[in-house]
Amino acid sequence: MKPAATPDTITIHVPFRFIKRGGRKEVQLPDGAPVHRRTDNTLIKALARAFRWKRMLDSGEFTTINELAEREGIAPSYMTRVLRLTLLAPDIVEAILDGRQGPEVTLRRLLEGFPMEWVGQRVSK
Repeated sequence: MKPAATPDTITIHVPFRFIKRGGRKEVQLPDGAPVHRRTDNTLIKALARAFRWKRMLDSGEFTTINELAEREGIAPSYMTRVLRLTLLAPDIVEAILDGRQGPEVTLRRLLEGFPMEWVGQRVSK
């Protein structure tokens, strides 16, 4: 008796889709699949800037957002939107820093606005 022939090609079907995150494409696996997130450096840098700018304003180093924005060479409206990131719930900030935030938590979406109440942030993220 001859052993059964093994196929030369094996086809594996893996359901996934590409999504854009922080200006780059990322593979999104189906629900329930183990996910190893990578940190979103763009979002982390924005958080760091926001907290740095807040500290500079709180210390009195700069008295207005316009003054600080001029020094940083950016538009005051952009600075105001980034400064709002300091109002995120601490657990959301921690998740972002650990790379555990959901795919819907992006800098672009956060700059569009989010609820000021921490409970509302968790529901809308």
